[in-house]
Amino acid sequence: MIEIRIHGRGGQGAVIASQILAQAAFREGMHVQAFPAFGSERRGAPVTAFFRLDRASIWVRSEVYQPNGLMILDQSLIGLKSANVTAGLQPGGWILINSPKDASEFAELQGFAVTTVDASAIGRRHKLGSPTAPIVNTAMVGAVAELTGIASSENLAEAIRGAVPVKVEENVAAAQQGAQAVRKYRVAEDRSREHVNA
Repeated sequence: MIEIRIHGRGGQGAVIASQILAQAAFREGMHVQAFPAFGSERRGAPVTAFFRLDRASIWVRSEVYQPNGLMILDQSLIGLKSANVTAGLQPGGWILINSPKDASEFAELQGFAVTTVDASAIGRRHKLGSPTAPIVNTAMVGAVAELTGIASSENLAEAIRGAVPVKVEENVAAAQQGAQAVRKYRVAEDRSREHVNA
């Protein structure tokens, strides 16, 4: 079973992100769960959502306490005691952060496989949300799908089309750009490792 925890702020689309991932993985023939943590839902407040997938039936009904990976929609949540985003993350687990920074700048996350994607810039490019509060969830799900291989781009696009009410094709394009950003990041990372090992 793969378990992913999504941390964001109210209005960024964390819950919809979990639902999109679930629908995309379901189209791949997987068993899935997607649900939010219930609590404060006001705009800007920390929000958590959960996603599970497995090839077999999933009988667990709890929140995700020991995720394989984290999707962080707002980098300001890192280090925030009330959010405690890395709690229970499995050793060597991956973290995808919406940030213009390079992953190496998150020194406090050593020991985890950290990847960054500037999903805010992608959201602004496609006029998703407002310039000051862009919607980042579709760019991030595109990046997660690319990072983990849990769904094809076609199934992810169909899941987005079924989940978002407005600017549907813009959201699909944002997901594609999120995937491309992770691909470029991985290629650059692999080349830098080759340089070190040469």
